[in-house]
Amino acid sequence: MRPYPLAMRETLRAELGSLTTELARATRLAGQMMINASRALSHADLGLAELVITSGTELWTLCDDLDQRCATLLVLQAPVATDLRMVTATMHAVGDVERMCTLAQHVAKIARMKRPTAPIPGDLRPVFARMGLLAATLAQDAATAIESRDPLSGDRLAEIDDEVDALRRQTFRILFGTDWSHGVEPAADAALIGRYYERFADHAVAIARQVSFLVTGLSPERP
Repeated sequence: MRPYPLAMRETLRAELGSLTTELARATRLAGQMMINASRALSHADLGLAELVITSGTELWTLCDDLDQRCATLLVLQAPVATDLRMVTATMHAVGDVERMCTLAQHVAKIARMKRPTAPIPGDLRPVFARMGLLAATLAQDAATAIESRDPLSGDRLAEIDDEVDALRRQTFRILFGTDWSHGVEPAADAALIGRYYERFADHAVAIARQVSFLVTGLSPERP
């Protein structure tokens, strides 16, 4: 294969750098959405819940733009080797960010639907507060991994994700415990919220796995 002309390679490198920056920004936006959704949930804050639901538009627009730019690079630049991995990893990661956006909105919609009452009974609030914090932290860590191209980020984030999984198991022990006295509807809401946090964290780990793939060339393992 003939090498790229210098000007074309410089254009490609500049666009790949811009994709990295924008993907990290999108991942951080998803993390902030989950922070706000968790606060709306714990404080029955309608304003924050609405902010999460409406701010998804900005993130979806950013993700659509990233997808289109990746497709354009594949068609017009025909990247190879590491450059091709960068484009494909970005496309996969964008899909994860989109799902994170949706999951944060799901949490916010429960908070909006249940207001003015906080939908989480008191014995579950510390558990969900911790899950929300960890999920948002994983998103921020995934964004940092994108910027630093840390090949070990996937394993490191997976360790944090293990705590999220353990906390979800703890919620089930509470929900099915003999002391649960809050009824079926709060239990169903709690089960859904726990699932949303768990999946959000899984997608953050998946993004870090894509970073590992970018650096090492080894196929990432999906959570």
